[in-house]
Amino acid sequence: MGASLDKNVDIRVARGFGDEWSTFRQDETHLARAQREAIFDGYFAIFPWDLLPPGGGVGADIGCGTGRWAIQVAARAAHLHLIDASPDALAVARDNLKGQSNVTFHVSSVGDIPLPAHSLDFAFSLGVLHHVPDTQRAIEAIAARLKSGAPFLLYLYYAFDNRPAWYAALWKLSNIVRIVVSRLPHGMRIVVSETIAAIVYWPLARLAGLLARLRALPRSWPLSWYAGKPFYVMRTDAYDRFCTRLEKRFTRAQIEQMLVRAGFEQIRFSDSPPYWCAVGIRSSHERPL
Repeated sequence: MGASLDKNVDIRVARGFGDEWSTFRQDETHLARAQREAIFDGYFAIFPWDLLPPGGGVGADIGCGTGRWAIQVAARAAHLHLIDASPDALAVARDNLKGQSNVTFHVSSVGDIPLPAHSLDFAFSLGVLHHVPDTQRAIEAIAARLKSGAPFLLYLYYAFDNRPAWYAALWKLSNIVRIVVSRLPHGMRIVVSETIAAIVYWPLARLAGLLARLRALPRSWPLSWYAGKPFYVMRTDAYDRFCTRLEKRFTRAQIEQMLVRAGFEQIRFSDSPPYWCAVGIRSSHERPL
């Protein structure tokens, strides 16, 4: 089975993420609260919390995975909907948010969001929509569920538009590895991604940390974002990066264009990694579901 275009989901990709999040559960046994909060703050640094209604309003985490970000957001919202196309991923999210009374879980793709139009006060989707067949249509589907004036936080893989040519060339080589590894059985994907995390991510990240302390870190040092991150994050992201069949990348200009087409305005981008994080405000312009 492959892509389900009507629901805007690649079934194999959704199943792969179920495998990933069942393995890397992101619970506090493996990822300390302070570490998760620090990463969360990086993504949400540009999110306009002040635009939410009193009590935090009703929001949605589109492609929630393990619920690692929903844990933080639910504490600030009146109600939060967690939506994911993988039942296995959603089962992990349920466990991670057990005891949280203001959340609802939905097994659904971004093309079939089970919420009424104009019902959400905010939404966010981090590291998800570059893995769906039609990213533009996914953004439009989310926009249709947002109220006028509601913020939407989006993170999409960047196309190295703020990096030198050699950096993009290095990614092209790594992408060949991804194409091969993502087609292996789950057990072999784990072995390969763990190896990549150990012999590529960890040394480059730790050397980046050392160079940063010496104030000698080059701006385009590969994997420097992981300098202060635990190895568990590297293992998770190595699997995420090399074991997913469908991956798309976008420039900052392309992301802005997609958001504008979907009816967002006042679009802002974070100038800090991970790239690109953007936030847009839903305009009052009506768009059909």
